[in-house]
Parts: sequence; structure tokens; C-alpha cells
Amino acid sequence: MAEESDLEKTEEPSGRRIEQAREQGQVPHSRELGTFLVLIVAGSAFWMMGSWFTQRSMAIFRKGFAIDSKFMHEPAQMLPRLTDISVDALFAFSPLLALLLVAALLPPFVLNAWVFAPKALVPDLNRMNPLTGFGRMFSWNSLMELGKAVLKAALVGGVAVLLIWKERDEIFGLLAQPLEAGLAHAGNLVSFSFLILVSALVLVVAADVPFQLWQHFDKLKMSKDEVKQEMKEMMGDPQVKGRIRSLQMQAARKRMMSAVPQANVIVTNPTHYAVALSYQAGMSAPKVVAKGMGAIALRIRELAAEHAVPVLEAPPLARALYKHAALDSEIPAALYNAVAEVLAYIFQLANWRQVGGVYPMPPQDLPVPAELVPEAA
Repeated sequence: MAEESDLEKTEEPSGRRIEQAREQGQVPHSRELGTFLVLIVAGSAFWMMGSWFTQRSMAIFRKGFAIDSKFMHEPAQMLPRLTDISVDALFAFSPLLALLLVAALLPPFVLNAWVFAPKALVPDLNRMNPLTGFGRMFSWNSLMELGKAVLKAALVGGVAVLLIWKERDEIFGLLAQPLEAGLAHAGNLVSFSFLILVSALVLVVAADVPFQLWQHFDKLKMSKDEVKQEMKEMMGDPQVKGRIRSLQMQAARKRMMSAVPQANVIVTNPTHYAVALSYQAGMSAPKVVAKGMGAIALRIRELAAEHAVPVLEAPPLARALYKHAALDSEIPAALYNAVAEVLAYIFQLANWRQVGGVYPMPPQDLPVPAELVPEAA
């Protein structure tokens, strides 16, 4: 039973599983959404620009059916004339074509499914297998497509019947109108009815889009064994491990540097090491809030200069603190006396800056145990 449970696909797909599916071209898609957008854009374009399309079309027809003796006696001019008329027609309907192109490309963006997957272009012989095709005909997906088709037919048919019944007086009234006015009225009536019929498909789209998203992610679900295997593969990848360590170090360094402006003093080597110390009332001992060597030490000193944090050159103490004091931890007890002298000097310096008086002298020959001082760098 435990083995069967591990093989059941009950876990949500991981980011890696979803990305691998996208590389294979497996993304959620809704044909109903695409059909609806194309139809609603086409209907709206005809509704708002119908008169302009009509005028341009009539002008093209007049130009095409006009009899010109020059073209009758010079057949070589017929092809350029046909090209000219075709260009006019293309420009006349180019706004509609552009809108339809945008509508056709929009559904993948709505579903966050826009992806270029070359692997999906590779021929798959399984799709040509008659048995596989026969199985798809009676699959759950095919039944859902059949249900949607029946729903669309019933919905559109029902709305069409209601529209015809509601507009029956206007439809019969077209017979009594002059030809030009009747055609214009009929065009408006057809465009309006088309928009209403297409708008009815919103119900189908509202049901199909969530279903397609659910079905896509349900197919990508993983078993517990697959999740474990993926974690092993990812954690065993040296590049992934290196990247994780790099991100962790960057985050820790960023947190450490943000604590430098609040430090009481920076103890330096003076160039190779820098250790930031902080002491507040109620603390049992001073704490190291930042430390580093080389480029990091330089950055600590730069931040200290920017925020007016005192810097004291004490090479033995700086090396001992860097070696034996952990970050965000209290200093070793053996360095209490030396650090106490440093903090006393810093407090005297702050007092001198406020009230003046005798300038305090930096401490000399700090009591740093020799066994705590590593070899000078």
C-alpha cells in the first residue's frame, strides 16, 4: 500500500516540472477563448467601422467594374490594374486584419502560455498511430469537447431564436423600406445580432478556461517518488549547490553591511581586517555585528566613513576579533578588557565632540592575549 501511495500523482507540480513541460510545448490553451476573442473583435470592428468598410468596398467595386477602353485594347495593362485594385482592398481591410491578428495572438498571453518550443515541432510517430487516434476519440478530453460543442450549439441557437423573436417586427419592416435604407438597417441589425450571439459565448469561455488550467496542472502532478527524485537531482547538482551558497552569502553579507551604520566602532588592521562592534545598555558584552577582510573590510570602512562611525586602528585586536569572534555573537571573554578600553575611548570621543575639552588619546598597547593573535597578514 505504501508503494502504491508513493506512485499516485497527488503532489502539485514543481516549478521545474512546469518549466520542463513548457520546453516540450505543453502549456494550457483554450480554443474557446481564442474563438471568442477573434469573433468579438471581428464583430466589434464591423459594428464600429461598418460604414467605412462599406464605402471602401463600394469604391473598389466601382473601380473594378468600370469599363475603360484603354484596358480593352491593351491587355498588358490588365494585370497592373488587378494589382492596383488588390492593393486598395488590402489597405481597406488592413485595420480589420491587424485586429484579428492581435486577437489570435492574445489567448496565450491571457493564460501565460506564450512559449516557443522547438521540441514541439519534432514529428511524433505516435500521433500517426491509428490505435492511439482511436483511443483519443473516446477519451475523457473528447467527451468534454463533445459536451462543449453541444453546449455552444444549444446556447447560440437559443440566443438566436430569442433575438429573431424579439426583432421580428424590425425584420419584417425591412421589406417596406427603400433599398439603400433597408440595406443599412439590415447591416446594423446583423452586426448587433452577431455581437449578441458572440457575447453569449462568454459563458462557455468562463467554464472552459478554468477547466483547461485545472486539466493542464492536473496532468503535471507528481508522485511522492518523483518529488524525492527531483529534489535529489537538484540538490546533487554542483551548479545548483554553488548558486544556493552564493545567494546565501550575498544575503548574509547584505544583512551584515546594513548593521555597520549602527555600530559603535570599527576596529581595523588597518587595511586587511575590519571588525564592527556594537554595545548597548543592557547587553552582557559587546557584540560583533560585521567583520571582513580584503574587499569586504574596505567596504566596511567606506560605510563607516559615510555614516560617521569611529574607526580605530588596533591590528592585534582586529586580528583576534576576526579570528575568534563569531558574527552576531558576543566577543570572547579574554578580549573584554581590550574592548572595554576601546569603548571607553569611543565614549570619551563622543563626549569631546559634544562639549569640547581635552581631546582623548587613543588607547595604546591594548591587553590582547598573545595566543589569540594570529599571524599578521
